[in-house]
Amino acid sequence: MRSSHQIEWAAGLFLLLALAALVFLALQATDRGVVSGGGYQVSASFSNVGGLRPKATVSMAGVTIGMVDRIELDPETFEARVTFTISDRFNELPEDSSASILTAGILGDQYIGIEPGGSPEPLRDGDRIFITNSAVVLEQLIGRFLFNADAERDDD
Repeated sequence: MRSSHQIEWAAGLFLLLALAALVFLALQATDRGVVSGGGYQVSASFSNVGGLRPKATVSMAGVTIGMVDRIELDPETFEARVTFTISDRFNELPEDSSASILTAGILGDQYIGIEPGGSPEPLRDGDRIFITNSAVVLEQLIGRFLFNADAERDDD
């Protein structure tokens, strides 16, 4: 009888440790601490953000440097204005840097990639990035390809 209680306790303890490990891994897989310790906000306008979402990563050279805060439509230009926070650790990014919406893999999540410029002046809180490249939408590419293929057949 005593041995069955020990097995039940051991199995319960093993289950609790497994759940704790899963919670730990889930927290490590998210980008919760990207801008811990503060950061500065920067915005950029894009004609198409594709599937970009708030909390998407902002990276440079493959290193995560920030996180998207919000995406809203500019009522004057009808472009998407994306506001994101960059960690204070990266406070020397040139003000003429460019921002592109990129995709991780073929069907992956979209994120913002920053390419540094050459200006000696750094980006500051509230600045705007003017050089942008919008998201590439697969459906539009396929439509252009099919339309061009049909136009070439008509010319023959």
